[in-house]
Parts: sequence; C-alpha cells; structure tokens
Amino acid sequence: MLLDPHHLQRKHRDRRSGEIMAATVDFFESRGKARLKSDDHNRVWYSDFLDHIGRERIFASLLTPSEYGSGDTRWDTYRISEFAEIVGFYGLSYWYPFQVTALGLGPIWMSDNEDAKRKAAAQLEAGEVFGFGLSEQTHGADVYQTDMILTPSEHGWVANGEKYYIGNANVARMVSTFGKIAGSDEYVFFVADSQHDRYELIKNVVNSQNFVANYALRDYPVAESDILHRGPEAFHAALNTVNVCKYNLGWGAVGMCTHAMYEAVTHASNRILYGTVVTDFSHVRRLLTDAYVRLAAMRLVAARACDYMRSASARDRRYLLYSPLTKAKITSEGERVIIALWDVIAAKGVEKDTFFEAVTREIGLLPRLEGTVHINIGLLAKFMPNFLFAPDSALPTIGRRDDAADDTFLFAQGPTGGLGKVRFHDWRAAFESFGHLPNVALLRQQIDVLADMLASATPDAAQQKDIDFAFAVGQLFATVPYAQLILEEAGLSGVDAALVDQIFAVLVRDFNGYAVELSDKPATTQDQARFAMRMIRRPVHDPARYDQVWKEHVQPLNGVYQMRP
Repeated sequence: MLLDPHHLQRKHRDRRSGEIMAATVDFFESRGKARLKSDDHNRVWYSDFLDHIGRERIFASLLTPSEYGSGDTRWDTYRISEFAEIVGFYGLSYWYPFQVTALGLGPIWMSDNEDAKRKAAAQLEAGEVFGFGLSEQTHGADVYQTDMILTPSEHGWVANGEKYYIGNANVARMVSTFGKIAGSDEYVFFVADSQHDRYELIKNVVNSQNFVANYALRDYPVAESDILHRGPEAFHAALNTVNVCKYNLGWGAVGMCTHAMYEAVTHASNRILYGTVVTDFSHVRRLLTDAYVRLAAMRLVAARACDYMRSASARDRRYLLYSPLTKAKITSEGERVIIALWDVIAAKGVEKDTFFEAVTREIGLLPRLEGTVHINIGLLAKFMPNFLFAPDSALPTIGRRDDAADDTFLFAQGPTGGLGKVRFHDWRAAFESFGHLPNVALLRQQIDVLADMLASATPDAAQQKDIDFAFAVGQLFATVPYAQLILEEAGLSGVDAALVDQIFAVLVRDFNGYAVELSDKPATTQDQARFAMRMIRRPVHDPARYDQVWKEHVQPLNGVYQMRP
C-alpha cells in the first residue's frame, strides 16, 4: 500500500519514467538523512537538488508537453503524481520547487503564445525552474484584485507593482505574473525574468530552505512577446492553473506521512516502557492503526482522482470536484495522521535528527496552500446537488489511466464557471460493490440521511452564505466523493476487504463528528439539527478485522524502511 523508496513498484509504460523515479530516490539516499537534516536546519538553498533536476532532465521530461519537447517529454499526471509523492517523502522543501514550477508553467502552456512556449521548453531543457506570480501581500491569492499594473509605453508596456509569497522567484527566468492593464479592469498574464535589472528581489518572506519571494517590478519593460493572456482569458488561466496543480498537494502529503509512518512504527515497535513493548499498549495500536488506515485512504483517493484528471474533457468535468477534494481532504487528513503518530512517539517527534521533526513543522502548510480548506470545501458545495441527486448515466466509466500520453485538456479547460452544471456518475454504484461490508453499509445510511436533510430541510440562502454553517455541511458532503473514490480505487487495486472496512469504520466516526458539529452551529435550524442527530451511527467493531489490519498492514512496517544515516 505504501511507497518504499528501496522497492519502487509503480508500473510505467515506458523506461524513462522509471529512470526518473529511481534517479530521484538515488539523489536523496546517496546524500543520507544527516545531510538532509543539516540542510533543513541551516536553511540551505537546495541548489544541488535543482542541479540534479537539470542534469537528469527531470522537469523537462515531466512538465513539457510532447508537442514542445523531444522524445520522452509529456505532461502525464500519472507519472507526475509518483514524482510528487517521492519528493514529498523526502521533505516539503523538495516538493515545493516542483509545485511552483508546475504552477508557473500553467499560464504558459495554456496560452496561444508559441514563442513563450518554445522558450519555456528550452528553459526546462536547460534545467531552469519557474514561478507563478499571482499572490500579493494585500490581496493574498484573490484573483479579483491586483496592484500589478501594465502601462503602455513606446515599445510595448512597462509593469509596476509587487508580488508576495512567490516560490522560486529568486531564480526563475520565467515568472508568470498576473496583473491589470492601466485604467481598465482588463486582466493580463505576462512573463518576467528574475534576473532583469528592473526586477527587484526584495526579500524571502519565509524562514526555510525555500525562497518564497516578495519581488517588485519597477518600470519593467514588457514586450508583446511576453504577454501570455489578456482579458477574461488571463483570469481563466489563473483559476485553471490552480485547478491542475492543487491536486499535487495531496501527493505531497501522502509522501510526507508515509516517511513519518515508517519512522514512528519502527520507533514504537522497538521501545519498551514499563516492561511492555510500546506497540502492545492498546491505545498505541489504535493510534497507529487509525493513522495507517487514514494514510491508506489518502493514497487510494489520490490514485483514483488521477484517472479523472487524465480523462477530463469539455464533456467530462468531474475533475473539478476531485481536484479540490484531493487538496482539501487529503492534506487535512495528513495533519490527523501526523498528530496520531506524534501521540505515539511523543518527545521523539521533536528530536532534531528525525525526519518526523521536519514533518511536524511542515504538514500544516499543505491544507493552507492553493486556497484554504474552507475555500476548497466551499467550492465542493457547488457540485453537491448534481452529485447527490442528478447522476448522469451517459458519463463513461473510467478505468486506470496509466497510459503514456499527454493530458492535453488540462491546458485547454476553457472558461471557468458553470460548476453547478457539472454532472457525475452515480456515487451509489461504488457503495453497492462493497455493500456487504458493515461499515460501508453504515456510511451509506448516514449519507442517505444527509440527502434527506438537504431535500426536505434545505439550507436557505442566508445559511448558504454563512461560511461557518456551509463548511459544516460541506464536510459531510465531502465525505461522500472521498468514500466513493476509495471504493473505486480499492476495486481497481484489489485492496483486501478488512482494510476497506477498517477505513470505513474511521469514516463513520468522522461523519458522526461532522454531524454533531452541524447540529451545534448557531445557524442550524431545529429540523436540521434533528437530521444531524439521525446521521449518527456506531461503527461496527470487529476484533478479528482489526487484528488482521494490525498484523498484515501496520506491524510489518517495523524496520521496512530507514533512510541512510
């Protein structure tokens, strides 16, 4: 179920993909944990990692559409997701330059500017990284507001303004920068070069290995050849780029939690307290088992969401639900995994020579990047009516998308909006396939009550505008597609029934918590509160199933992976 860098098992249709993953693992393992930790503590800029990326042509291979690259290049979410998991496994600081490079490339590959596309492909081949200049200190990532202004000049335009929270912006030779045309509400996306003398690198706004820049453009010359998008297309490019790249956050969380899981289980399994092996304490087994099944669920959801990302089209826009779901739920679950593991290893979790110590600092960042959890859960609510009540039987059944092909539609998504019109297949089908499992059946009952509440005690307009109330409803709804993807992937991957049912025991418990939270909201009506209480179910506790998951999945992690000292 989990990534083991010493035994990479994901199957690829081409040799080059396997070479990329093996070379990435070898880079980290040859450095060893002591060097990794030293660089982390001393906030060393990871130039050697970026040199490795360039030397091995990793970003060039993974992030260049085949139309603009040569031979082995393509934008293939299946293999990109494995790379995101691997770099996440070794630390968020190494996942981050990949993520912001992908973001920076989005507006370029989505544009009609062929010169910029060819230039980007050449820069990738040269080993360069990219930046995504959207956020500003005053406005955050609010795409409706920007103080970056382009003013006409004799030779094109000049740009003036500042950007904030921009990764790689200290070195990126192409920073996709969002702004407006002076004296209008017309949006624009253009590229800027961090090495230009009119580009002022003000400071790094974070205290880490990453360089997250505050930069300013001071009468920066912008030629027509630097313009990527103007008007509504610039606005759409900003949102569509985030649609693509927020999915990567899920795999970053999976990688980080996997490394921490190995470290925690191995530590606890070889420690004796009060004459007892730590993993023989009942509460420790419960914490480790819960952490494992949450992590397994995270990985199943991310893997299945990939198939929908790759199969997206103008007719099939299901990915617009599954991408923010991956970002919001998987990253939040990652926090819960680390807290459970930390409760097991306690003080060990802050020792400076553990990988765990870095994860405790970094795992909370992922739910808060590319929009907060509240924003993304709120986004999911737009899909709720069609998802729950109006399935479209004409939508195709999607199988495993591991073919070596470009995911071209991700850069041709078209105008944003119309989320309330997106249709989905029937979520009940996945539940029916596993309906014999008691906790799957229980969650289905809970969801049916939620649907009854939404149909007969429908939130009114004021409640829907109340973010606190809407978030409580959104958490309940988000569990439905999350569970659906788990079941679909479990069927494709052949996951054993005991693990699936144990995962759903946790989901039932979580659903209970969300229901109680909804009942407690000031905006919740008495009728809605009664429905919320009707949602509560006691998970089916099966000692044999629990022991099977412990013995076959959790306990065997002891000593399986330890990074080279």
